[in-house]
Amino acid sequence: MDVIEKIKSEILLETGTNEFEILEFYIYEQSSVDGSTEPCYFGMNVAKVMQVIESPNLQKKDYAQNPCFLGSIPLRNHIVPVIDLSEWLGIERVMTDNEIVIITEFSQSVQGFLVSGVTEIHRVIWKDVIPPSEFIQLAGSGSIVGLVIKDTHFIQLLDLEHIISDLNPESMEERWQTSVKAQKDYMALIADDSPTIRLMLKKNLQNANFRTHIVNNGEEALIYLKQLKQQAEMENKPISDYMDIVISDIEMPQLDGFTLTKNIKEDPKLKMLPVILYSSIITDELRHKGESVKADYQVAKPDLDKMAEMAIRLIEKTDAA
Repeated sequence: MDVIEKIKSEILLETGTNEFEILEFYIYEQSSVDGSTEPCYFGMNVAKVMQVIESPNLQKKDYAQNPCFLGSIPLRNHIVPVIDLSEWLGIERVMTDNEIVIITEFSQSVQGFLVSGVTEIHRVIWKDVIPPSEFIQLAGSGSIVGLVIKDTHFIQLLDLEHIISDLNPESMEERWQTSVKAQKDYMALIADDSPTIRLMLKKNLQNANFRTHIVNNGEEALIYLKQLKQQAEMENKPISDYMDIVISDIEMPQLDGFTLTKNIKEDPKLKMLPVILYSSIITDELRHKGESVKADYQVAKPDLDKMAEMAIRLIEKTDAA
């Protein structure tokens, strides 16, 4: 799909604006009111989309370990597993002609998601993303990270990493274990909108002799840092007496990691704080986006077990400067 590649190449030039692009798609379901067929709209970050193809009409296998798994298809030197997204979301999909598969690439893996169709690509400001409501959370859809209002309907933004992690039997805790220990008692600020990731990072860093302060997004992180800066100025102390490092996800409602980093590095009092960005969208091709906002280090989500080790190195390097 040429438009995907075009959009992805364009957004590489715009970093730290708190904007991102989403691909809007839909799944047809039957209305419980009158039995009519209605589209349920979802969105995913364009940076994770490799290609959109026509569905090869895979059929569910009785022997599949998970009912969401439809089989695999060859594509661009990859053997791509295809997931029935409606099955995972618990939606009774109304099957139609011309269904499509969205091929995604993130966290060093490639997979396809079967959906009814796509509509268009939207440029969205993270500030306009509505955090999931209590109702959505209680409904058990931990894969919805936010809502976007477009015209007369909501677009539900999907946490694709959560879906893949749920389908992967490997324990997250096992993957994120660390054996390193800091020689000093360091303080880390962690910003992430995922409760699961926050907990895993907290355990990882605390095992390495870190104290942590956890916030839900970049906006909360920036507010907290400004409070620390004000306290440091009042007590005539450097910011490093209160915080040693900032560790932030990139994709977050309200304020993303790129924009948070840009704000930190443009502030004379905060810029000496080392910043680590992490995301499933960090690749060799996209790494320059974090470099453009002067992130000190970037970690792909499959390598979060290295977080404590790299944080210690950056802090020690800063202290020695």
